[in-house]
Formats: sequence, structure tokens, C-alpha cells
Amino acid sequence: MRCLSCHKLSWHTFCKSCQKKILQPSVTKRMVGSMEVYSFFKYKNIEDLLLTKHTPQGFKIYKALASFTFKPFMKSFLLHDPREIYVIGIDENVKSGYSHVSLLTSAMKQKGAKVLHASLLAENLVNYSGKSLQYRLENPRKFCYKGLSNIDAIIVDDIITTGTTLKEAKEILEKRDVNVLFSLTLATL
Repeated sequence: MRCLSCHKLSWHTFCKSCQKKILQPSVTKRMVGSMEVYSFFKYKNIEDLLLTKHTPQGFKIYKALASFTFKPFMKSFLLHDPREIYVIGIDENVKSGYSHVSLLTSAMKQKGAKVLHASLLAENLVNYSGKSLQYRLENPRKFCYKGLSNIDAIIVDDIITTGTTLKEAKEILEKRDVNVLFSLTLATL
């Protein structure tokens, strides 16, 4: 197998050298309304990797990115917070044979953290890619939540641009008595 970045021989999706040079997360915090959103990368730094999300190769890339970022984050978070935490992915619809958001949430499953797969799905499947804030506000996702109530949860998505999706998701979850602690994204624009 070869490293997907430098193409040197590697047993892993990304060789150790590329993991250190390219894939070292730099966590940033952003506020969306009253919700904290933590992102591991700037979009421009991993854009080529993110654009693979609906390709067969994207499965390996997103799984690797999740293991470098979401998994250790959750492990560290649980060391400092003994509550039972639930992880809710935004719109874990399957495209091209897998859900890229589901790969991110799956990496967070650990003792003390349960993943509620496909519990928050959009009824409006509009594509926001490259669309304006006005367009996003005029075409809400119309989320339907079919998960547990009275829980503490972390919301997960791949990218944050304007924050409208995360804000709408939080509002729907709170109406169902879900205490949203914060949100995690792979990248921020």
C-alpha cells in the first residue's frame, strides 16, 4: 500500500511522515450563537482530502482523519468528564456506499461515549456547497430527530461554513430535551 499523500510505501493510509507534516490538527474554536464549535483543521489545509468524501477513496481518508482527530479528542474529553456522553452526527445519509459523517462519529465510540447513528436526518436534501448564507437560511435542512431525550450530546459534522446547519441541528435537539454540550467538525472555512 502507498501513502495517499506522498505515495511512499506505507502500511497505513498516510505514512508517519505525512501524519506529522500534513495531518497535525490545530484545534480552533468558533461560536455559533451560544454553541461552541471546535474544528481540527482549516479547510484550505486539507481541502483535497475533504473533497474525496463521496468517492471510494474518501472512505479510507475520512476513516484515517477520524482516527487522528475525533478518537483522541473523545478519549481526552472523557478523562475530564465522567458523564455518559452521546454523539450525534448531522445527516448521516449514505452516499457512494458510506456516510462520511458516520465515519467521524464511529471513531468517537468509547466507554462512556455512545454513538446514535442516523438519529438526526435532514428531510430537505438540498446541497449547500458553494451557496450563500441567504440561500441556506431560505432552505433549511428540516431535521428530524429520532434518538433519545434527556441526554448530554456532542454534535458532529464534517465542515462548518456559515454555521446554519449546526444551529438548526442544535435547535431541533434542544426541542427534544437533548443538552448539546458543543459541536465538533473536521474543518472550518
